Amino acid sequence: MATAFERYFTSLKDKKIAVLGLGVSNRPLVRLLLEFGCQVTGCDRTPREMLDQEVLELERSGCNLRLGDGYLDGVAADIVFRTPGMHPGNPAIQQLQAGGAQITSEMEVFFEVCPCTILAVTGSDGKTTTTTLISEMLKAEGKTVWLGGNIGTPLLNLVPQMTETDYAVVELSSFQLMDMRRSPHIAVITNLAPNHLDVHKDMDEYVEAKKNIYRFQNAQDILVINADNDLTKLCAGPGQTRSFSRLGEGSVCIKDGVICRNGTPVLDTKDILLPGVHNIENYMAAIAAVEGLVSDENVRKVATTFGGVEHRIELVRIKDGVRYYNDSIASSPSRTIAGLRSFDEKVILIAGGYDKQIPYDVLGPEICRHVKLLILGGATGSKIREAVENCEGKKPQILDCGDLATAVHAAVDAAKDGDVVLLSPASAAFDQFKNFMVRGAFFKKMIMEL
Repeated sequence: MATAFERYFTSLKDKKIAVLGLGVSNRPLVRLLLEFGCQVTGCDRTPREMLDQEVLELERSGCNLRLGDGYLDGVAADIVFRTPGMHPGNPAIQQLQAGGAQITSEMEVFFEVCPCTILAVTGSDGKTTTTTLISEMLKAEGKTVWLGGNIGTPLLNLVPQMTETDYAVVELSSFQLMDMRRSPHIAVITNLAPNHLDVHKDMDEYVEAKKNIYRFQNAQDILVINADNDLTKLCAGPGQTRSFSRLGEGSVCIKDGVICRNGTPVLDTKDILLPGVHNIENYMAAIAAVEGLVSDENVRKVATTFGGVEHRIELVRIKDGVRYYNDSIASSPSRTIAGLRSFDEKVILIAGGYDKQIPYDVLGPEICRHVKLLILGGATGSKIREAVENCEGKKPQILDCGDLATAVHAAVDAAKDGDVVLLSPASAAFDQFKNFMVRGAFFKKMIMEL
């Protein structure tokens, strides 16, 4: 009998397919469509002379490419796969939909054809660490786990290798969720705070996108929410709701320094290898998600051995008594605040980057409490400076350095034995780098070459 995966792709054979965006997640999709004999048009803003060989290979395999300025003009299709970075309200998408095209995405189809249980995580902060923790806990229990989504690995092309007894653990961004019409069996919302307002038209749209992670659940499904967050604590799905709270009561909460689930002690917070209160919350979210799937013993095993995810308060090096940390993932004020609170001492902070049109006023007081030298650059440098200068009381010394290389040199020159230098930009990387990973790698390379 044909699988759901085979039935879906076989049904597309005589359809005109447009794939909008030829980034990481859509390239395996194009190859799949071509293997099933589909007529595929790949559309991307990148001009031909800047394409990499992988995309050109797709063309040689039969994909019709539309590139550069006007790459969406006159596109005709029966089915359109939207890249996560393209807003569903884009006029070209609206025109295609008005003409009868079905709009979907690589992730939406994955949810439709995946044969195994899906656990998915979204939120403003902590998504990747929480997703990874759930995956590590399930693997410690002996489960076969497929980890992917916004965390970096496309999953749709891997479906033929999956079985019903496996688990798919997926990180979902607001961009992926905006027009999703399917939800996972277990959905986790770590927290919600202003983010990506350069893409979303307002905060309401951002929050509504996040709610799609549970909007299409049924009575047998599970939603895990943060009871300490004003927005997430109001979320409620049609199935069971589990809450976690570091400050009060929840299905998972803290009593005398121990994380308890339904009143039963599970994990002493002192045993968590990752630094920071925010990582305690990430563990609480993961513990709530894997209830009934993972033993407490294996939860503790992960806590004492898991060293964290790259670019997330990652200790790069100790040089001349100075600890250098890479927290390049911190692309919002709330994430940088969590990073600052991870250290007992005041730090030398490198911040600033691409402007996502989000407010920075909440960051000012935290910088004044936790930073002794603030080194700024990028488009948001002036906004962060203003947030600090508007605070009452003692303020840190502030240096404006423009680009990251200059900022790192300034931090190294200022740091003394016992200091912490933290790259935690509170901003996206796009003003100087392709993404936060490239930014973090650049920082790490500079530090390792000292």
